[in-house]
Amino acid sequence: MKTRFSRSLQTTIIFLVVGGILALALGGFFSSASASFGRSLISAQTWVSTRYITIRDFFNAPSDIASLQQRNAQLESEISGLQTQVIQLQQQLTDTQVLAALVDFSQGSPESVYKAASVIGRDPSPFLHYIIINSGSNAGLRRGMPVVTNQGLIGRVDAVIADAARVQLVTDPSSAINIRLQNADTDAILVGSVTGDIAIEMISQDVDVQEGDVILTSGLGGNYPPDLLVGQLFNLRKRDYELFQTASVQSTVDFSRLEIVLVIMNFKPIDITPLVPETTP
Repeated sequence: MKTRFSRSLQTTIIFLVVGGILALALGGFFSSASASFGRSLISAQTWVSTRYITIRDFFNAPSDIASLQQRNAQLESEISGLQTQVIQLQQQLTDTQVLAALVDFSQGSPESVYKAASVIGRDPSPFLHYIIINSGSNAGLRRGMPVVTNQGLIGRVDAVIADAARVQLVTDPSSAINIRLQNADTDAILVGSVTGDIAIEMISQDVDVQEGDVILTSGLGGNYPPDLLVGQLFNLRKRDYELFQTASVQSTVDFSRLEIVLVIMNFKPIDITPLVPETTP
């Protein structure tokens, strides 16, 4: 009985509250409250939205940085690739210029037959006594063939295999070449050295030679054809008590920068050593 009364009381109270609320709503009480609540709600929404954007940007920042870093790495890779292409084009241009100069040189000496070859190896010492080229016996190369560039004489082939050959440079200490001084019209011997320097020996004391005189092969001895450019004379040494004058030679060739050379294919060296009388002590 008591429980039933309690439920009826609760129902009556809820009915009165709901009725009161409806009466207030119909009387316009909630209109001002609703407007105030709406403004508060809008302000709250604005505050939440602002904070949300800030928080979103904060958490998105690492991904944006990663994207920028990735793009930066991509651009650096593209720049590196373009730099490589520039270097390759510059090298191709240099090779073309070298080949053009060699063609001009070979056309200026129609009596000789040339074979172009690339340098694929060098003497590891700093004094450069030999180079290796990428043509050998399969291309017709033989020991003793002279090797030149458009700048002048390099040396001669001294060892050959099927597809490569070693070229003894004029700087080699065992190299000895018969030369002539163009301006003085006299013969002498060009020799190499352990240090890679080249010099002229056995210049007669009565010959008037000058610094800067042009040096050419003489053709004597049978090892080289005549009139190949070798270099220029400097540092002349003349002593009254010596039988011969000596001088240093500045080669016209930069041996450290050789890339493409020409082998004179139609020159056949002649070994005249057996015909030279032996000197008695």
